Amino acid sequence: MTSNQDYSLYHSFISAFSPMGYKGIDRADPLMLEIENMTEANNQYFFAGDLLQGKIIFSSNRSLEMIGVDPEELTPYHNLEAIHPDEVYRNTGGWAKLLQLANGLFIDQKGFSILSVNMKMRNPKGVYSEILFQSYLFYSDLPRKSVYLLQVLTNIDSFKMSKHGYHYYVGNDPRYFRYPDQELLNIGNVFSKRELEIIRLIAKGMSSEQVAEKLFLSLFTVNTHRGNILKKTSKANIPELIYELKEKGVL
Repeated sequence: MTSNQDYSLYHSFISAFSPMGYKGIDRADPLMLEIENMTEANNQYFFAGDLLQGKIIFSSNRSLEMIGVDPEELTPYHNLEAIHPDEVYRNTGGWAKLLQLANGLFIDQKGFSILSVNMKMRNPKGVYSEILFQSYLFYSDLPRKSVYLLQVLTNIDSFKMSKHGYHYYVGNDPRYFRYPDQELLNIGNVFSKRELEIIRLIAKGMSSEQVAEKLFLSLFTVNTHRGNILKKTSKANIPELIYELKEKGVL
């Protein structure tokens, strides 16, 4: 009996249906029934598609329950539209990073990458929940040469999220593509929300004085935050950090 938290089912899904490009999947297939039961138990749904084409080809049934969109009609826009307005900049950065990873895989014509991040997303009742987005992207020659994406979205409201920023992981360690636990969710951004806010404003070209005025803080407080940010990252300066965060897709 497969555990409800065993992501090997998702790898089985990829092995079984990626050669056909995720088209014509029989939802009554025993594997699909097992996966749908798992998503129900895990309060999650998933979709698969061609990342380079920006096209969702297949979505699991629970997209209707979690964001109010029929799985046969789901598009990338539906997920974007359901993201909390405060998270749009991170979502945009995340997709930019996914495309960067996809381009690398396509050039190499092999391999896989994982990008994992949490954001708030609206359910059909208009209530925002904390959702973990786990993206597993991989190169395949079948049905045509491209980079394909399996994205799992899990409601993590029941978990205690760190007050220091957000969960974030990008890499190719398969151990990080798993059912979320506290250890996984603690990986990532070490910055407080205030520190992230200051970093974003500096990235827009604002001086410390302008940041202080924008956030109704003293110049001393802003400079203290800047010092703490550099201590946490061991960076020589903020521009160096901003460059790294943009490369990761955080900014």
